[in-house]
Amino acid sequence: MIKLGFVSAILGDLSLDEVIVFASDSGYSCVELMCWPVGKADRRYAGVTHIDVASLDDKEISRIKDLLKLKKVEISGLGYYPNPLHPDRERSEFYIKHIMKVIDAASKLDVGIVNTFIGADPAKHDDDNFARFLDVWPPVVKYAKERNIRIGIENCPMHFTKDEWPAGNNLAHSPYLWRKMFEAIPSENFGLNLDPSHMVWQMMDYIKPVYEFREKIFHVHIKDARIDWDGINNRGIFTAPNNIHTPKLPGLGDINWGKFFSALYEAGYKGAACVEVEDRAFEGPLENRKTSLIQSRNYLRQFITH
Repeated sequence: MIKLGFVSAILGDLSLDEVIVFASDSGYSCVELMCWPVGKADRRYAGVTHIDVASLDDKEISRIKDLLKLKKVEISGLGYYPNPLHPDRERSEFYIKHIMKVIDAASKLDVGIVNTFIGADPAKHDDDNFARFLDVWPPVVKYAKERNIRIGIENCPMHFTKDEWPAGNNLAHSPYLWRKMFEAIPSENFGLNLDPSHMVWQMMDYIKPVYEFREKIFHVHIKDARIDWDGINNRGIFTAPNNIHTPKLPGLGDINWGKFFSALYEAGYKGAACVEVEDRAFEGPLENRKTSLIQSRNYLRQFITH
């Protein structure tokens, strides 16, 4: 059955232990834990380090496993979402090396999934970015497969502001490109971390891909999106995406979650569905952010019982 979890980034000011205890006390079955390098974040919802993979040793691995067992919470995946195809090759190499460290950590922790982005040079078109994808990603997928780790690529275009045209910062933003990616790297360890909200603001069908890519959906993010039709009517669809949509908690946007979960069940999905909070109405104090997760849990219980 599908397991209900959340993405730990929204609780970045809590320790790993505090996150796991909150998940257990709140009725969540799993958590996607953020594994950014320790340091300053370069964007919202980034830079959170609940597991420092660079310093992870056997003692800490054992302690984490014991805590998870005690609190009856699983790690749905380890998350790190940089831009591996960044035009600055030094930064790109750093991101790729850290992804491999996260893969190593997932293997040691017996976590089967690492979630990330493909990346992109935002100043280039998809075809040019795809050519670089063919150079960068096959060795990463091979590295993951050798360690029995599946890589779930999130489908967010990472295109929000006017300086990210035309490609955004993540190539894997459409079914057309997913088909090309999976044909180029036909590995059972290479798939999707599917977030339907990103398809909503791209004016795409978010149900059909659940069936087409059923074998490639390794992990699911639960985030809603509300389309600003006044903004579209005023600016058109070629404006920066932040001008025409707002991320929301599940049930507060335009997604029909009944249809989405119906599709997941019919497609045979049995993985984690993790709430990703980016709703600014619930930001600020820790209690607001905890409330966002409790409210999301309450809403999603009609679709998920675990």
